[in-house]
Amino acid sequence: MQERLDRLNAFLKQARWDDADRRLLAADASFRHYDRLTRGGESMVLMDAPPPMENVRPFLTIDRKLEELGYSVPHVHAEDVDDGFVLLEDFGDSTYTRLLKNGADERALYELATDLLIDLNRRDESETVPAGLARYDKDAATREALLFTDWFLPAASGRETDKAAVDDFVLLWEELFPIANNAPQTLVLRDYHVDNLLLLKNRAGVKACGLLDFQDALHGAATYDVMSLMEDARRDIDFDLLTAMRDRYIAGMGDRLPDRDAFLASWAVWAAQRHVKVLGIFVRLCVRDGKNRYLQHLPRLWRLLERGLEHPALGKMKVWFDKNVPAEYRKIPACLQK
Repeated sequence: MQERLDRLNAFLKQARWDDADRRLLAADASFRHYDRLTRGGESMVLMDAPPPMENVRPFLTIDRKLEELGYSVPHVHAEDVDDGFVLLEDFGDSTYTRLLKNGADERALYELATDLLIDLNRRDESETVPAGLARYDKDAATREALLFTDWFLPAASGRETDKAAVDDFVLLWEELFPIANNAPQTLVLRDYHVDNLLLLKNRAGVKACGLLDFQDALHGAATYDVMSLMEDARRDIDFDLLTAMRDRYIAGMGDRLPDRDAFLASWAVWAAQRHVKVLGIFVRLCVRDGKNRYLQHLPRLWRLLERGLEHPALGKMKVWFDKNVPAEYRKIPACLQK
């Protein structure tokens, strides 16, 4: 602990921010945390991402690509990739989450976030995807979905998931992947939701939407980010607003998205995949990491998943859930309610 603190102080001294006041700004579901540095009328944000649990290189790669494309991401002022320290531009506190809690115009905020995705996703992938970025492919998508059978289902049932059920689950996701991936290929930010978006004053157009927490970006289907924006695990979104933003996205994409039905099927599959993944992640955070604050979102995730399973493309998957996940499992697992 002291050694890391010494390295941090050396980093700040080299960056000429060692004389600033420092206070915790945010911690997330990973090992990263963020401090705000203040000095007079200036401020910066310090990302502290300790190796080997964290690696700042992906963040830096995506940050520079998005900045190159003209989007509002925190400018990097200093970095130490070996020790996991990054000194970033401070975008302030006007996150979508905070603004919405304070009564901001919900539709206007979602329109701005949707328009940014239209702008990004209409570009050719050769322009938006950094060289060598990993694909959001069938193996990655299936591996994520298995977090449900690895973590959520055992907690709900009190026993290890039956191997035959897991094998069927894998086959179903592998069958569904071509439907999910039938969309323009682009830079997929993967955590595009209100916690990671900010409204920035004095910036015009889509630059008014600040972006955070994109280090897990992959090369994949454009459907994913607009779906994760509108099917948010952490807040309720009226279905009329969801459909309005989905229609806005489809219209804005124009000839980049020629088949509406294929897009809606891709949306349904990615939504189901994300919801089962997040159900598993939130239980894992509780069981493994002692972070139980995410459990409150499980009922919402189940509502979203059950609605999505009604899409015809997910007929076989719905049968699997009806067989292996009875109604009494579709809630916060009793073993975690302590």
